Amino acid sequence: MALSLFILLQICAFAESWPAGDINQTDLHKAMADMRMKSYRGFVILLQRLSTYPNALDGSNITFLMPDDRQLSKASVSQDNLQDFILSHSIPMPLLMSHLIHFPNRTLIPTCLPNRMISIKNNGRSGMFVNKARIVNPDVCLSSLIRCHGISDALMLDAFAAPSEYFPHRVPSKELKRFNKRNHVKSAATVRLKDRLLSTDPGN
Repeated sequence: MALSLFILLQICAFAESWPAGDINQTDLHKAMADMRMKSYRGFVILLQRLSTYPNALDGSNITFLMPDDRQLSKASVSQDNLQDFILSHSIPMPLLMSHLIHFPNRTLIPTCLPNRMISIKNNGRSGMFVNKARIVNPDVCLSSLIRCHGISDALMLDAFAAPSEYFPHRVPSKELKRFNKRNHVKSAATVRLKDRLLSTDPGN
């Protein structure tokens, strides 16, 4: 309990001081190599695109929460909301699975996106959950200071709680149905995601 409280306080301190300078590109490249080895190529494409913009990613003390390519293809990711999407799937402190399992159930921790929190839940044999997404591939990134975990689904921005909320806000079911219908994509995830980002790039 003392360890989890210490980690939580550290996360909050990092969140308060965010941003803290450009992300270390060597660390980022090593982390992306780890992601590719575990087939998180879609998330790598997003990071590559975002890293071309100054100060889009800050500091190497970070944990990425990565949906797989199939789930990313269903998410509403465009050039306009790319940074918010990545920051909302990031925690401003490097956390291994061995850290997360010590958190009290339903602990709210800040993301790198200001005023957005995520809930960490330990459901025993069902596994660890971030909001409603299960951590399916823990500790993917181990070659640098950056940490990352594969999750079963993308985290919707509207489903996050502000610090004043004590439990994650739940989007009404009708809104969820409209969201899923609007963003349903049948084509191959990685190719679809790359084409979408390239088509919205002002330089093309």
